[in-house]
Amino acid sequence: MTGFENHSVRGRFNAAFFRVMAPYLEGALRARKRRLFADLPSEVVEIGSGVGANLPYMPAEGTLIALEPNRYMHHRLRQAAGRRGIRLELRERMAEQTGLDDHSVDAVISSLVLCSVQDPTAVLAEIRRILRPGGSFRFVEHVVARPGTVTRLAQRVFRRPWAWTFEGCSCERDLEAAVRAAGFAHVEVERYRIATPFLPFNTQIAGVARVAEALS
Repeated sequence: MTGFENHSVRGRFNAAFFRVMAPYLEGALRARKRRLFADLPSEVVEIGSGVGANLPYMPAEGTLIALEPNRYMHHRLRQAAGRRGIRLELRERMAEQTGLDDHSVDAVISSLVLCSVQDPTAVLAEIRRILRPGGSFRFVEHVVARPGTVTRLAQRVFRRPWAWTFEGCSCERDLEAAVRAAGFAHVEVERYRIATPFLPFNTQIAGVARVAEALS
């Protein structure tokens, strides 16, 4: 595994892009996020917090442990957390190695992030490691389309420029299969599509993966 490259052009572009696109993305994903993030605990770990798109779902005066390797996102993330009164513990780390203790958190969230991590299998294993018994991983992600569809063709055609522009983001990952194979005790997944001019992005999943409860 190599380290994250804080590319001066890509990093700044993505920070600006996701700030500008936040209302559009929130509109497309709000219904799923409200359901999945409705009862988050007071302390949450987020993979790839970006500029703070999920801060509105945090409990008032809660704590967000934000894993965000793109330092060009950090200023806006800090500002957004400050406006909402969220205590921010910002870690410039990749999700494969969080630096958190075993079984130390109750909830991990991600949205539109597993597409761009270097090793999804390693990230999911790390999430399981840090979750307490009964803890949950809640996710909203875009995924590979079914074979033979127009979306699948677009994902293949645009995969290289898309990945370069969005810091390694792959449109071709079967993240549902990855989550189901990661060893969680229970996995719920909803597959859906969103209406978007960004065709490679329109196949999505949302769900919850839970760690087994402690034995009594």
